[in-house]
This record gives sequence, C-alpha cells and structure tokens, in this order.
Amino acid sequence: MGISLMASMGAAKAQVFKAEEPLAHTYSIVARDAKTGEMAVGVQSHWFSVGTAVPWVEPGVGVVATQSFVNKSFGPRGLALLKEGKTPEEALAILLADDEAREVRQVSILDTQGRVATHTGKQCIRYAGHITGNNFSVQANMMLNDKVWPAMAKAFERSEGQPLAERVLLAMQAGEQAGGDIRGKQSAALVVVRGNKTDQPWDDKIIDLRVDDHEQPLDELARLLKVHRAYEHMNQGDIAIEKGQMQKAMEEYGKAEAMFPNNLEMKYWHAIGLANSGQIEEATKILREVYRKDDNWRELTSRLPEVGLLNVSKQSMEKLMKVK
Repeated sequence: MGISLMASMGAAKAQVFKAEEPLAHTYSIVARDAKTGEMAVGVQSHWFSVGTAVPWVEPGVGVVATQSFVNKSFGPRGLALLKEGKTPEEALAILLADDEAREVRQVSILDTQGRVATHTGKQCIRYAGHITGNNFSVQANMMLNDKVWPAMAKAFERSEGQPLAERVLLAMQAGEQAGGDIRGKQSAALVVVRGNKTDQPWDDKIIDLRVDDHEQPLDELARLLKVHRAYEHMNQGDIAIEKGQMQKAMEEYGKAEAMFPNNLEMKYWHAIGLANSGQIEEATKILREVYRKDDNWRELTSRLPEVGLLNVSKQSMEKLMKVK
C-alpha cells in the first residue's frame, strides 16, 4: 500500500515520505478535563498498532496526536517545544515550517491550559478535517464521510461531567457510528495523563490502553477501560486493608466484583480481605466457588501467611484450606 501511494504522488514528492512512517489514516481526539487537569489522546484506525504512532503524552506538559502520513517526530518535538514555553500554535508552526510533507500531515497539540492547535494538510485523503473547541480538538482523515469529526465533537461536548477517559471513548464511538474510517477498523488506543507532574512520576500516566489488532477495537477498548476501573476499586481495597480500614476494603472489592462477577481474582482477594477482617464464614463461601473453578487458588492461600498477606488463627486457616 505504501509503495503504490508514494508512486502515485510522483518521484519528487515521494522523497519526503519514508517507508518507516506509518500510514495512520485515522480519527483521533486530544482533550483536557478542566476540573482535574487531566489530558488525553484517543485514536482508532484501520492500521496495526496505531497506539505506537499517533498518541504522544507528557504529564504536566501536554499531548500530541500525529496522523495521516505520520511524522512521529512531531510527538516528542511538539512536547519539547511546549516544555520550552511555546504555545500549541507556536509549536505547531515550528513543526510544520521545515516539513516538506506538511500538506499530507494531520497533527493536533494540546497543553496544560487547554489551548489547542490543529493542522489538516490540504492533501490529506478525503474526507478530512478537524474541529477545535474548549479544551479539545477532534481530527480525522480518509473517513467514509464528512460527518465523523463533527459527531465526535458533539459527543465530547455533550458528555461534560463524566470522567475524561469515558468522554474520549464516547467521542470515538460517535465517530465510528457516523461512518468512521473508509477502510474499516483495526486498532485503537487511549492514554490519559495528569495535568501536573507529581513527585511520583510512575503514577502520572493514569490510563494507558492499547488494542493493536481487533475486529471491534473500540468495543475491546471499552471493555479494557471497564476492567481498568474495576481494578482501581481493587487497588483502593488493597490500600484500605493496609490502613486497617476493613469496611472500606470490602466496599471497594465488592464494587470491583460487581463489575466483573466472573473474575476469579477479584472474588479471591475479596475473600482474603474478609478473612483478614475475621469474617471466616463469609470468606469460605467465596473461596468455595473459586477453588471449584481453579484449585491453584487453594495453593496460593497456603502461601499467603508466610508473607503477611493472610493473618488468621491456625483453626481459621484450616477452614480456609479445607473448604470444598
């Protein structure tokens, strides 16, 4: 596909397109939550592993989506320019100034203030365009029709009040429902970072989900986001246990389990939390179901006391191990 496209544009122009540059003809959204300061990029394309090419993010700095005939350098270079104090408009102008292929590029830059700058080259494959709004921009190229990005913008604006990740997903789903990529769909990605850097940079990327190859990438991305939310409850339950807040832990584990009632791990740690809080009978009821489906969890239970994750009496331990 890449060779035929380059050849059709003539030898002179072909020199500015590199074989290693992915042809991420796609639709995407860059967005910011005005209340939390979180920033996000969401993207879907009929191209393998679009999440490795289009979204570029840095907590406390901004986010970039670079697509169409992708110039990957626009990601790190755009973020570097924002760090130098450039506005998105200034950064975009600098990136495009020395790019001979600017007319086949599509790129959007958003900073921590919610300022955004977007470029759609005149030679991006029809239908192509973008809409910028308050704290967001939606952009698309090689779409089935010209309804895709307006539908995305409308969906994002109407979802105000929901978490940023869910709003970005809703925007992408609206774009797909409006027609999406003329070629169909293959991969998707969703990345969310904090608006302000913290002293714990390992936690500053809040969500990082990718679907590299799937018949229904947005459906799979939605499922992964739900799993992510469920495990947030699991993590909160773990933190509550560390603090000795057993009731809080049970509430969080219960929320996670309610979201994915067939997930054995969520059931298991809920049971262990109950056991640690002295509710042995309730714990055994859950463990009975878990053990029946996979007896390896019973073996895991035997290993928890030695590392301090299960603190019960010898009699209670026997009950937890012998349950059938």
